[in-house]
Amino acid sequence: MASWWWPHTRICTRWGLPERPVGSHGWHQWANNERSPVNIDTEPQPILIWGAGAIGGILGAYWARAGIPVLMVDIVEDHVRACRTTGLNITGPVEAFRQVVPSVTPAELIGRYSTIVLAVKAQATDSAMQMLAPHLADDGFVLSAQNGLNELAIARVVGNERTMGCFVNYGADWLGPGEILFGNRAAVVVGEIDGSVRERTRRMHELLSVFESHAVLTDNIWGYLWGKLAYGAMLFATALTPDSMSDNFADPRRFVVFDALAREVMAVAAARKVTPVGFNGFGPACFAPGAPEQGARASIAALAEFNRHTAKTHSGIHRDLAVRKRKTEVDPQIGVIAELGAEAGIATPAIRKLVALIHDIEDGRQPMAYETFAELIAVCESAAAPSPYEA
Repeated sequence: MASWWWPHTRICTRWGLPERPVGSHGWHQWANNERSPVNIDTEPQPILIWGAGAIGGILGAYWARAGIPVLMVDIVEDHVRACRTTGLNITGPVEAFRQVVPSVTPAELIGRYSTIVLAVKAQATDSAMQMLAPHLADDGFVLSAQNGLNELAIARVVGNERTMGCFVNYGADWLGPGEILFGNRAAVVVGEIDGSVRERTRRMHELLSVFESHAVLTDNIWGYLWGKLAYGAMLFATALTPDSMSDNFADPRRFVVFDALAREVMAVAAARKVTPVGFNGFGPACFAPGAPEQGARASIAALAEFNRHTAKTHSGIHRDLAVRKRKTEVDPQIGVIAELGAEAGIATPAIRKLVALIHDIEDGRQPMAYETFAELIAVCESAAAPSPYEA
């Protein structure tokens, strides 16, 4: 494995990683110089974060502040310039600080790296992997800090052995160049996709614990990812209206939708022999095939309460649709569930209707309104209604 130590560096005893170089030539000096290239021969090898938005930017700022070498890559030039000069400004109720973080555009990046954190939107995974793959060291790995099952797409490019899974649920929003809102803390989990626990997994867990002291090291990362898929499907449904996440979950009229979406995801997970894991109020067992409605209602109520106490009142999906006016992650994150369900012979009418409605909003055919949500309610109620031919 590539060394974590270079000459003229001090070793951070807690993490076994090099601190910023001693002397006048360091990452922070380069980060404030628009013309100076990265010198990977004399500097400590950083963790490479590909995507410096809400998820990657938060990680990069916290690691940089802790003295852990990090280099962020992003396609937004103004954001890159702000991060490496005036600094990345983290705002919100969790913590507020400004941190200069070494950052480059893909065209400026040189060298190969042992640890790459991929933190782009799910729909950008394939293109990002094509750009970053040449920069991955032979003994390195890519950690997916994303929503969805992107570990599958990563492994198709670099192989299972060089892919690590990660589950993140903290609330953050990219507000503009050099500005990220940190809305709330939540679950952070890391694990190997083959279920093993290795030295590199433990090291990654320690790094994530710098940011989130309650980070979890697991041998069931797929369980967490599938749990997040069910919750993610619910969040896509909340984005059908202008209402906050907590208001959506608290509305009894909408329970049938959240219940149906979660049950469809859990059914597909069961077919794939995955045991989903709960987090932050979401209880997968409450939506398992045959589980009583009472538990599902309690879980939805817990999600309403959890989301009531965050500065991030709306999902990133809502922000994509209402503020940034761009395509969402609905196909690679939610549409894939319908595809996997079809392979297993499991019907997913709620998932399919949700995907269609999100596309309608993206393309301007439907408004973000309760009337749009009501179409999904109708589909879910119809699917739940007993057949007239049943005894």
